[in-house]
Amino acid sequence: MWKLAGLILATFATTAPAYPQPLVPEPDGYRMDDYRTRVPDTLAGARVLTTAEAETIWRARTGAFIDVLPRPPKPQNLPPGTVWRDKPRFNIPGSIWLPDTGYGKLAEATEDYLRRGLARASGGNNAALLVIYCQTDCWMSWNAAKRALSYGYTNVAWFPEGTDGWERASLPVAESQPEPRAGEGASPR
Repeated sequence: MWKLAGLILATFATTAPAYPQPLVPEPDGYRMDDYRTRVPDTLAGARVLTTAEAETIWRARTGAFIDVLPRPPKPQNLPPGTVWRDKPRFNIPGSIWLPDTGYGKLAEATEDYLRRGLARASGGNNAALLVIYCQTDCWMSWNAAKRALSYGYTNVAWFPEGTDGWERASLPVAESQPEPRAGEGASPR
């Protein structure tokens, strides 16, 4: 009897209809907090990419890939002599990493850093394809893609699955370093 009840429950659990999650609406402005939560399915003015579509663009080398994952800050007040090593960031090979540029409000220097990074990635061409990503369920990439549109870029693609979707598809990743900020060398810190 218990085996039959268990079988019925197991069958029901695997055949029960999956209820779709409610859509997340696009905000009027930028997302200002709680950046690691479900994101919208759309971004007005941008093309939303699946992992397969992002891979096609990457393999054809027809777009510039921009990673906006934040960089963890060096802890303050480390004891003297403590060796600090950043956690490595593995992103889509060939990407430009512009950390901390996906927050809802950017300091003037960070916004300038984003503008210069996008100009470099696009070769100064506002019609060049920019593929902006971070990780799955990360509003940072949504904000950064929206900001690129506000700067006049006309061919913006948002890749919401980011490196999580990329790695799930067993696609290659490469260790990267952030794009230097004004006045910094190749490896800021």
